[in-house]
Amino acid sequence: MALAFNGVIPQTRALGTSRRLSSPCHKASHTQFPTWVSLPKKRISSSSAKIDSTLSDVEFNQLQDHANGFSPTPTSTGAWAEFAKNVSGEWDGFGADFSNEGDPIELPERVVPEAFREWEVKVFDWQTQCPTLAHPEELLLSYKLIKLLPTVGCEADAATRFSIDERNVGGPNSGVSAFTYQPSGSYVAVWPIDEKGPHKLLELEHCLINPEDRESRVRIIQIVRVENEKMVLHSVRVFVEQWYGPFRNGDQLGGCSIRDSAFASTSALKASELIGVWQGPATVAKFDGSQDFLQLLLDDSDRKLERDERDIVLLPKQLWCSVKACKDGDTLCEVGWLFNHGHAITSECTFSSKATLKASLFVQAIVDYWFS
Repeated sequence: MALAFNGVIPQTRALGTSRRLSSPCHKASHTQFPTWVSLPKKRISSSSAKIDSTLSDVEFNQLQDHANGFSPTPTSTGAWAEFAKNVSGEWDGFGADFSNEGDPIELPERVVPEAFREWEVKVFDWQTQCPTLAHPEELLLSYKLIKLLPTVGCEADAATRFSIDERNVGGPNSGVSAFTYQPSGSYVAVWPIDEKGPHKLLELEHCLINPEDRESRVRIIQIVRVENEKMVLHSVRVFVEQWYGPFRNGDQLGGCSIRDSAFASTSALKASELIGVWQGPATVAKFDGSQDFLQLLLDDSDRKLERDERDIVLLPKQLWCSVKACKDGDTLCEVGWLFNHGHAITSECTFSSKATLKASLFVQAIVDYWFS
């Protein structure tokens, strides 16, 4: 499968008259590495910045960086180290599954407390942990997705684990077929799913850091089914997460202090806030089969993106995604986050007719104008 990544670009849109632009299945070009402004993490209080003797050197340096704040300018040699600092840590929050039409999927009945069943309360969200650690000098990253059993109120057993899914990028246990990243901590990963069945399945994971709050991120995972060289959206998984401190391998839980809440049954993004023409700077990574599976997103020219309602799945938390066929046989997989009115970040991946990643694109855009 050829994959093309289009980088996250904040997009804005300004009022004007409607006009047609080129197809959204645009070709990614690849120029020089951009200069990205890195916003520092919030300063950690002395009480939360205590270090015990079990912390590794990597964890200690990471804690110091987060405690002191930093805003380095990435370079071609330092981009991964900057990414490692920003992506590593304890990311806690909530996660939920959605159908390919954006409908939330209830949790299995066996994990729902009896009190909820008696009250006929539907439960859609997992409380989650995602301890993540990237090596600053080697191209290695690992994380665990930990799902916690739902509880009634802030109970002590809120930390009871239901499942743990460990993922690795690089090294002998790597399970990723393609990976692209920004120094900010945003990334895209393609995970082949080893599942018996007539069709091949892929998980396309888009991790988007909020440009206005580096301690806030969303991960939108498109589960895509490959049918006779055609890629079809099977379902969507969403995680809304906050950074709670340096990496401790999930030993500490945000619990009742988590700054977010369950979201699956809340209102979805309104199409009127999305449909229109957006423009902004882009970063791109290209995959042609001759390069490494891991690529840095490089600076590219500004992009104009036209969005209509075709095949768009509207999700809560001002999120959306789509899987669209292009005229040349490629498939464009897109997700986005309207993090502020008229401002969005978008991640696009272009796959060949053989379901191989060709390019990845990130665009942070501002709306030019909405379609009435």
